Amino acid sequence: MQTITTNSEDETIRLGAQMGQSFKQGAVIALVGSLGAGKTTLIRGMCRGMGFGGDVTSPSYNLMNIYKGGLTVHHFDLYRLNKTEELDDLGYEEYFFSGKGVTLIEWADRAAEKLPKTALVIEMELISESERKISFIAAESYDFSGKHFD
Repeated sequence: MQTITTNSEDETIRLGAQMGQSFKQGAVIALVGSLGAGKTTLIRGMCRGMGFGGDVTSPSYNLMNIYKGGLTVHHFDLYRLNKTEELDDLGYEEYFFSGKGVTLIEWADRAAEKLPKTALVIEMELISESERKISFIAAESYDFSGKHFD
């Protein structure tokens, strides 16, 4: 596990942009953390790093947004997911397992059993108004039990 601390929104965006530049086709990034932990902010940076210059917003009401940049980004927000079967209706396998584009999943703890073992889990913790602790863990090593973030 690796952990980084950012001290501002701009630092979080810059970190995301650096990460996004290194993503390859088929990457699945599973973000977990409480409300306000900075998941969407980090994703905003990731999308910039992948060449998307438009607005990046959390798709809370429709569960997924698609952004076209150097790579196609499938941005899921599972906050309003009532049960994991709702992902079946979206055809989540096409995004999580196809190897096409990059899949970014906010509130990934709500669908832990559906994530590929190859996913990278990013756990974000709000330390203060501006400070975030960001940890990187392989999904196959991450213990989702008891970590349902509300």
